[in-house]
Amino acid sequence: MEQDQINETIGRKIRNLRNRHGLTQQELADRTELTKGFISQLERGQVSPSVETLLDLIECLGSTPAEFFKEEKDEPVVYHESEYFEKVDDQGAVTKWLVPPAQKFKMEPILVEIPAGVSLETDKPHAGEEFGYCLEGQLDVLLSDTIYHVKQGECFYYRTTKSHTVSNPGKSPARFLWISTPPQF
Repeated sequence: MEQDQINETIGRKIRNLRNRHGLTQQELADRTELTKGFISQLERGQVSPSVETLLDLIECLGSTPAEFFKEEKDEPVVYHESEYFEKVDDQGAVTKWLVPPAQKFKMEPILVEIPAGVSLETDKPHAGEEFGYCLEGQLDVLLSDTIYHVKQGECFYYRTTKSHTVSNPGKSPARFLWISTPPQF
């Protein structure tokens, strides 16, 4: 890697960390006893910091040298059916986790198929929100003691501060896309 590329990479990482912490260039300069101009040039890859200066910047930005220099991998954008994780419960309900690494994200999309007359396990109140879109059949969403009927093409959304479950009151299987935050699996 050429020096210009190294400077650009370091500058981009410093800028990203600074922005992630909500700091202005001036605030970072004040914390590191550098000038705003130097921070600006550094972030644009125009200067190369000394090792001591770079380590000071990394520390001020709440990182470590190991984390800072870790190679970045592009995260997948498209997930294929062969990557889905599937679980079938004792009553035949099928849950497919569509994004296998969802635990590291803020939401968890799953595809659920519930046989006729079957209820999913009741969830106790917890922090978060859940959204569902009924693709086929019909659903009953039970929040505490209230039942909400959901038909194909309709959706539901609720905060998970009450006990809740989803069931299929119909005579044919129901399928729905379910997105929860934070991920629970």
